[in-house]
Amino acid sequence: MKRQGSQKYLLLFLALLFCLCGGAEMCIAGTGKTEVLLKQADTCRNRLFGSSKLRKYRHNWTRCIRKYDRIFKRYPKSEAAPWALFKEADLYKRLYRYSGLAKDLEKSIELFKKVAEGYPDHRLADDAQYRVGDIFYYQKKDMAQAYIEFLKVDIKFPTGDMRSRARAKLEKLSAFLGKKEEARLARNNKHDPSKPVFVKDIRHWSTQNYTRVVVDMAGRINYRHHLLRRDPALKKPGRLYLDLLNARVSKEIDSSIPIKGDLLQRVRAGQYKKDRVRVVLDINSIGSYKIFHLYDPFRIVVDVRKGEKKKRKKEPRLALKKRPVRKGIRKSKVPDANISLARQLGLNVKRIVIDPGHGGKDPGCYRGRIREKDIVLSLARRLASKIRKEIGCEVYLTRNRDVFLPLERRTAIANMKKADLFISLHVNAHRNRRVRGIETYFLNMATDKNAVMLAARENATSEKSISDLQKILNDLMLNTKIHESSRLAHQVEKGLISDLNGRFRRVKNLGVKQAPFYVLIGAQMPAILVETGFLTNAVERKRLVSKAYQEEVAQGICDGIKGYINSIDQAYQGG
Repeated sequence: MKRQGSQKYLLLFLALLFCLCGGAEMCIAGTGKTEVLLKQADTCRNRLFGSSKLRKYRHNWTRCIRKYDRIFKRYPKSEAAPWALFKEADLYKRLYRYSGLAKDLEKSIELFKKVAEGYPDHRLADDAQYRVGDIFYYQKKDMAQAYIEFLKVDIKFPTGDMRSRARAKLEKLSAFLGKKEEARLARNNKHDPSKPVFVKDIRHWSTQNYTRVVVDMAGRINYRHHLLRRDPALKKPGRLYLDLLNARVSKEIDSSIPIKGDLLQRVRAGQYKKDRVRVVLDINSIGSYKIFHLYDPFRIVVDVRKGEKKKRKKEPRLALKKRPVRKGIRKSKVPDANISLARQLGLNVKRIVIDPGHGGKDPGCYRGRIREKDIVLSLARRLASKIRKEIGCEVYLTRNRDVFLPLERRTAIANMKKADLFISLHVNAHRNRRVRGIETYFLNMATDKNAVMLAARENATSEKSISDLQKILNDLMLNTKIHESSRLAHQVEKGLISDLNGRFRRVKNLGVKQAPFYVLIGAQMPAILVETGFLTNAVERKRLVSKAYQEEVAQGICDGIKGYINSIDQAYQGG
């Protein structure tokens, strides 16, 4: 008995010794242990900031950095974790002033982004995102990237206290980048600002519920728009008009173009003043409208939509079914092979528009006689066949032959068909022949420069005007379909990688990304763009032209759509 008692005392003594000799963190009891560790790290930091002598030596900085890093790695879900990350990032930023090492600045950016993306609801998230913009603005002198980073503060954290400061920076950068763009245009002699820009054409596509009007210009211009309400006293309809500054209307354009449908009566264009063209849309009845512009060639797009009648909300049919309380994971039942998936679920995914990219005079990327436009058309036909057979949806192609379609018409077709999903198919290209893989995009801010470059190529523009990006993206973020587009993109990417890995070696998953593709702008449904492989990579080029690979890509996308529809079903069922 004495021996057992002495062993207990020995164990207690060893435990106490462990606490005193470096194991103190493990011995701090209760929920306050992370707070104690954070205070210890703060003490180290304050001592460092209070001594110019200590700041001269790197090891003094790294000692404090390690203390914060230890908190985040050991307790990533604690309240102290984002604070530790933020302060660690700040230390790296300050250390850069002394070291001048690029790696310190990159580490600071990485850690600030971890706070903004990993803890989006934390009070420090908008501060961290703002600090990233600051680094690109002051230290890296990369004004275009700084613009994008500040724009993320404006859009992702609308209630954050850093939004007003970010907007102030955006205004400065807009002016700076706008002047830079004007200087580039002047160098390239694209247009003499002293000469007026001619209106080349006015095009439109219309249904009972949706109309898109496109004003084609001979060059870039500034414009304003205004909505005038109906004036019964003067017997004038409502009008939506555009004032095109420093513009002229050519004689070849009809001054009045009738439009069939319930929304607009006609479009009129006239020389309102010597240096101003007014384009007027006479309104029958519209619910909402959106105006944006595209580049190379410059054109202004006007979307008008019918107002939605307010209906009493009904529970989804699937949600009305009484289900017993279930425990654990629900097992999926084998569906009846004779009933389509869309009919089984009774959901709204009943019509899909597939867009084979490029076409006609626009071959897309190519190598010799192998052209992107041919590959994606063949792939679109295979995909359409599989969707009809396996899911039971109606499927439409934006083009079923080798014809040119402007980007704005492709989404207009999807809107006019009242599609429930829009899928644009493309083939990728890269300067580095070793780059390969599959990636799926949805419409949003580009989060990296590779995505910006790809968007520039697919948008058929050599260099986008960054100064106009904020207006476009702010409008896009109001689109409630972005979340659904993201879910669709993830399901399609998952289906593609799963199917291709079963048949082909070394299939690389480049993941789901976001970028401002013009072909997706204005889509009223979940919309994605799929890059099915790199034509510039020898292995993938050989695969892209083979029937076996195209069949497997089509199957992967089809399986991804099934997964998306099933995910809606689970959401309806509360699963």
